[in-house]
Amino acid sequence: MLTIKTISFQELTTNELYAILQLRSEVFVVEQDCVYQDLDYKDQKAYHVLGFKNKKLVAYTRLFKSGDYFNEASIGRVVVNKTEREHQYGFDIMKASIEFIRKQFNQADIRISAQCYLKKFYNNLGFKEEGDEYLEDGIPHVSMVL
Repeated sequence: MLTIKTISFQELTTNELYAILQLRSEVFVVEQDCVYQDLDYKDQKAYHVLGFKNKKLVAYTRLFKSGDYFNEASIGRVVVNKTEREHQYGFDIMKASIEFIRKQFNQADIRISAQCYLKKFYNNLGFKEEGDEYLEDGIPHVSMVL
């Protein structure tokens, strides 16, 4: 069972921020073997969706209001610890993210920049591809809209 909380950057504790950066680095840099600049000064504008299992961060996303990243509201840095993916926590954290955007931002349209190998995952959440594939940090991506 995942315990999910959504908070602003200013509300993050030092330990929560460290756990977020550790998880993102573990998956996006080490597991995916991709050297890129994760610390992009966008975290300060974002809301952070943290998914805990037994008080350990195992799933995460960051959310933006429309205009802060894309014209639409958006979800990014979607990540689940490799050892926890079998539990479908990706769906749990995404559903919580979508619900937060709809209720708190009062916005229906959501855009993501999805890694292409995850298109089916996002399709199952209602997202549809828009436009051609492109490289982002050397990894094939596609724009998707809900």
